[in-house]
Amino acid sequence: MPSNIEIKARVSDLSGLRRKARELATGPCKILSQEDIFFSTRTGRLKLRILSENSGELIYYERSDSNEPRLSKYAIHETSRPLELRQLLTSALGEIITVRKNRVAYIVEQTRIHIDEVENLGSFVELEVVLRHGQDPEEGRIIAKQLMNELGIDESHLIPHAYADLLLAKLKKSI
Repeated sequence: MPSNIEIKARVSDLSGLRRKARELATGPCKILSQEDIFFSTRTGRLKLRILSENSGELIYYERSDSNEPRLSKYAIHETSRPLELRQLLTSALGEIITVRKNRVAYIVEQTRIHIDEVENLGSFVELEVVLRHGQDPEEGRIIAKQLMNELGIDESHLIPHAYADLLLAKLKKSI
């Protein structure tokens, strides 16, 4: 299963972060609108990412909740029929929550930088150091920490949880 080293953090200076990410990026950014539907599973997490009516990705991943750069193992299956797949998965597994976000994605060597505006949550940054076959995860952690420093991401802003968890916690508080 492919893997990466990942961090997620709250963003306090969105324009400064965007400027630094543009300076470090090895190509132009991609602007994406994503809707992630999370489904009930016994292990890991399963989400359907709807990119458009005719484009989506079914993503399964296993990752611990930690404030440190953490290992994430994942599998992705592309689909041209995400709305039909959603109906099937909802019937079979049940939906937990939907996360909607606008994402600006940059690439810096083997790292994806995602600057996210998450509906009902705010601004965040994710770093995903995509590990090469056989690459030691510790090397990925070092890369993530170097990029955190270059981007001005303070360790006190790191978040151990997925957006889905943050939204569920927010919903529980409002009940």
